[in-house]
Amino acid sequence: MIRPGSEAELAEAVRDASGPLSVRGGGTRGLLPEGTPLTTSGLSGIVLHDPAALTLVALAGTPVEEIDATLARANQRLAFEPMDHRALLGTKGTPTIGGVVAANVSGPRRMQVGAARDHLLGLRFVDGEGTIVKNGGRVMKNVTGYDLARLLAGSRGALGVITEVALKVLPGTETTANLVIHGLDDATAVRAMSDALGTPFEVSGAAHDPHAPDGPRTELRLEGFGASVAYRCQALAERLKAHGSWETETDRDAVRAHWRGIRDAARSTGGRAMSGASRCVQARRPPSWRGPGPRRPSMIGAAGWCGCACRRETTCARGWAAMMATPRWSARPPRSTPHCRRRSPSLRRCSA
Repeated sequence: MIRPGSEAELAEAVRDASGPLSVRGGGTRGLLPEGTPLTTSGLSGIVLHDPAALTLVALAGTPVEEIDATLARANQRLAFEPMDHRALLGTKGTPTIGGVVAANVSGPRRMQVGAARDHLLGLRFVDGEGTIVKNGGRVMKNVTGYDLARLLAGSRGALGVITEVALKVLPGTETTANLVIHGLDDATAVRAMSDALGTPFEVSGAAHDPHAPDGPRTELRLEGFGASVAYRCQALAERLKAHGSWETETDRDAVRAHWRGIRDAARSTGGRAMSGASRCVQARRPPSWRGPGPRRPSMIGAAGWCGCACRRETTCARGWAAMMATPRWSARPPRSTPHCRRRSPSLRRCSA
């Protein structure tokens, strides 16, 4: 395991690589490719937190828990609430902020505030040549040319190894409440949630669990100041009364804990990893590229090869988990290779 302790050491490790490198942060976000393991967990620490400017700069290996704790002390938060994949995928380790950005991870609030890339002000990374690159800045207003930061967000390391990120943070909310209705079938629940999201009442989360312990459960999350949340809950329940009678849950801590479970898909797997009994078969990793010419390491998005047996136009957890496999560092493929131009149709079904 290569564990650089600084950005310079990481760049040197990339330049000296003689074969594929399996890059990871905390190793919690899916299948890991073959190759020499390289982790960014040694690059840890919060470089800058300016509560007044709503900005935070951290090294890529900084645990998300440490960042959440630091922001909570200033009544701030990562508004895109990144998902913790450990319950769903059965992985261990500690989620890092670099992994969050590299996978563009977000949670239920994405529909309201955007994904991780929408809160990314800038970053530093090491490219396939071992060159340190900086893009963006540490303030919300900056003009720096091409927006490479957003390009790298979600690339899963295919374009470089992230070493530092600068993020926009938002103030915390005073309270959180849930509007809940039981007994809706899937189609009716989708209509109810769509109607709610089309209102001006700022719904920050919508979920439907057809297998909840007390029967099908549809819920809508509202956040903000106490008086505002109370008014919006009442007005939204009135707006949606055609779908049935809605209950309001106002225990802030209980509601927040419940939505953390929804965010992490913990209840859907019973807190366990997806088993082999899933209708989707195990992922098939693509072969390592062994193109002609010198073995110059560069990043190739080799993740996401999945053979799906479910044949349904719905989200497939096993196929989605396969899609989360980290890309590998390897030699460039020949231009004639079709796999570098298109993805498997089954992947598109699984990740819909």
